[in-house]
Amino acid sequence: MADPRRLCRLVQEGRLGALREELRGAGPALCPGPAGDTLLHCAARHGRRDVLAYLVEAWDRDIEAANRDYKRPLHEAASMGHRDCVQYLLGRGAAVDCLKKADWTPLMMACTRKNLGVIQDLVEHGANPLLKNKDGWNSFHIASREGDPLILQYLLTVCPAAWKTESKIGRTPLHTAAMHGCLEAVQVLLRRCQYEPNCRDKCGLTPFMDAIQCGHINVARLLLEEHKACVSAEDSLGAQAIHRAAVTGQNEAIRFLVSELGVDIDVRAASTRLTALHYAAKEGHVSTVQMLLSLGADINAKDARSRSALHLACAGQHVACVEFLLQSGLRDSADITGTLAQQLTRSADILHCFDHSVTT
Repeated sequence: MADPRRLCRLVQEGRLGALREELRGAGPALCPGPAGDTLLHCAARHGRRDVLAYLVEAWDRDIEAANRDYKRPLHEAASMGHRDCVQYLLGRGAAVDCLKKADWTPLMMACTRKNLGVIQDLVEHGANPLLKNKDGWNSFHIASREGDPLILQYLLTVCPAAWKTESKIGRTPLHTAAMHGCLEAVQVLLRRCQYEPNCRDKCGLTPFMDAIQCGHINVARLLLEEHKACVSAEDSLGAQAIHRAAVTGQNEAIRFLVSELGVDIDVRAASTRLTALHYAAKEGHVSTVQMLLSLGADINAKDARSRSALHLACAGQHVACVEFLLQSGLRDSADITGTLAQQLTRSADILHCFDHSVTT
């Protein structure tokens, strides 16, 4: 029997002549790969159409063979953008909407690549753009993450209802495109779809919040100007865009909100009374804390549990953030030193910060 690893290597390299010689005295291995891949999977993944045709036509290999993730050769060819292999498999009658693990179709996998031709081939052979995977994403949703405007326009043309989809946690393609900073995709979605200006996922996040917390200011500005997004919209915990930006340390997004849009730098999250400074300190984002203070944030602001930003920095063991806050003019620092050291931490580094602050 031929060595499966050598057979797989010959397929990867496209050495059809050598492969023929190896297989002359023994049939092709059914599962040469650790994931249960057949040689057809290998050929499709690496775009070896001639090898694919040889294995199917000379050895009658099953084009619907599934590996351990239930991927078919068509999944492999579509996900890697090998259009000639996709066309060959479809021409041989491959099931166009076959499912791999997590209910991904070949069209979904093709939409992870910016290859319009492969997507067109699959759709023209009957692929359904409205099918959803286990997370509730359809092909249009996946294409929105990649952000190719031509692919989005094509999918809307062949399936006008493709945009009317939400994931299992309530996220729309507009959320996804905004989160990934796909400006051209967002432009297409705003022009051709009818999303509500402040559509929310199950956590209460709007596309504007997604853009801000990921630092995509150009997308946020577009949503404001063309979609009338609400700057002060709140998530399910009462946090606004400025709070989300503080959590992720998006300094320029915070500056955009405060300096250009006039957002109150000390605005409170409704349920917790946390300010952006609290959130930044809790995450240990020293540069964000520094920037917030430079913009006028109240260093002594207390949340609903009477905690300052320093309390949260200590609780998170963020030594550098504690040092910076202590050096930035906290009032009643001696009293804070006595309570925090007992209640929040026994860290030697944190205690050293307080000792140094008191002695200086």
